[in-house]
Amino acid sequence: MHHHERSKMGRPWSRKVTIRDDTITSAAHLTLRQSLLPNLLVTTLFFLWGFAYGLLDVLNSHFQHHLSITPTLSALLSTSYFGAYFLLPPTLSSFILRSYGFRVTFMTGLAIFSIGCLLFWPSGAYSSFGGFCGSMFVVGAGLATLETAADPFLSICGPPRYSEIRLNLAQAVQGVGSFVAPLLASRVFFGKGLEEQGGEGLKNVQWVYLGVAGFDVLLVALFWVVPMVEVTDADMGLQESQIDGPREVGPFRRQYNLFLAVWSQFCYVGAQVAVANYFINFCEEAGRDRATSSDLLAVGQGLYAFNRFVAGGLLTIPAFKPRYMLAAYLGLCFVFVTAAMNTAGATSIAMLMLVLCFESCCFATIFTLGLRGLGRHTKMGGSLLVAAISGGMVFPPMMGAVVSARDAHTAMAIPMMGYILAFVYPVYVNIWKKDVMDSHRETTVGIEKPAVGGKALQLEEQRSKTEKEHAEEGPDIRVVSK
Repeated sequence: MHHHERSKMGRPWSRKVTIRDDTITSAAHLTLRQSLLPNLLVTTLFFLWGFAYGLLDVLNSHFQHHLSITPTLSALLSTSYFGAYFLLPPTLSSFILRSYGFRVTFMTGLAIFSIGCLLFWPSGAYSSFGGFCGSMFVVGAGLATLETAADPFLSICGPPRYSEIRLNLAQAVQGVGSFVAPLLASRVFFGKGLEEQGGEGLKNVQWVYLGVAGFDVLLVALFWVVPMVEVTDADMGLQESQIDGPREVGPFRRQYNLFLAVWSQFCYVGAQVAVANYFINFCEEAGRDRATSSDLLAVGQGLYAFNRFVAGGLLTIPAFKPRYMLAAYLGLCFVFVTAAMNTAGATSIAMLMLVLCFESCCFATIFTLGLRGLGRHTKMGGSLLVAAISGGMVFPPMMGAVVSARDAHTAMAIPMMGYILAFVYPVYVNIWKKDVMDSHRETTVGIEKPAVGGKALQLEEQRSKTEKEHAEEGPDIRVVSK
């Protein structure tokens, strides 16, 4: 009996990989070194969906040409993809995350994503635009589930002081994926003479997504085998009490900082996606051909990725507080998109590229500031912030309608409106919530060892008791010792 249990625990396929959300682990005190490996593993996922997102922008324009559809109708691709972000994170993805933990959520998201990639094969075989929209919805569902786990994981896995830096650097890796995808598309889909070859471009899309599906399956196996840190809501409640003292976090319905962050994220992502989706149309209007426009989009995405690394570096300097960075970068997005609307030719393209450049740190910074002070509500808050990515479902169709009726320059008024609406949140955190934001920025939790007082000992005993209760069930999680 005992020999059987030992051998069972030694087999990777029979290990217990879930954790209850009321369990207190050592994750609340993870140091920079201890959090490095799990954060690097999760960062590989960011490249994956950066690539898918970058490919979507180019496919959008290609479908307009190949299937002779209007810009408004082609916006259905974006609506399909981002509609999944509206439906999944607050419901199924959030349930899996809170019930089974980060590891299982990662594996579920990758599995759904690989199914979506495989669905591109029959869609391409029949040149079905509806089929591509359905495939894109499943891909979006997989990536939404992944992101429901990945964004909060990077925000909370490690010292709270570095949360914006971790997420910005991971988002920079995502930006690299978005940079590579349009370059590949311009060479493979829009190669010389390809337009005369009928469905050859669609066939190439099939092979690309088949390769991505195979890579997904390997990642599922990797996440099953590799030791994974789990961070629970109980851990976040403990960490919050160490940062701001034993204050009551309050019920979820009163987390106004989170709700404003969700609103800002919704409007910002909508504006970002609208700019990216119609960037190629904008460049063609300014006198460039399709292949050159695709290359210019790649350059813009490259600037976007590069500036995320720059923003991550700036955030390591104490004077560059995340709330300041968010206000400055989002404000500059508004300035340059307005300039792009009112100029022409190469100047307007340069202005729009600067918009992509200054979009860089906005998403990650809104996300991490929105999670601050949530304590035990952290996972639910993260799910809503990921659901806010569904702004990408609302703004592109509006912009597509203006592009069809007028032109792409005039249509830039739609993302301009999005940046204005999103600016509510940086104003709020810089005026009314600066104390909470700065306390998380200055905390030494995860950097210095916590003082061993009566409360610390009590928490240590509670954690030991919880671990002992689950010891008989198998290796529940890998707890990192302080």
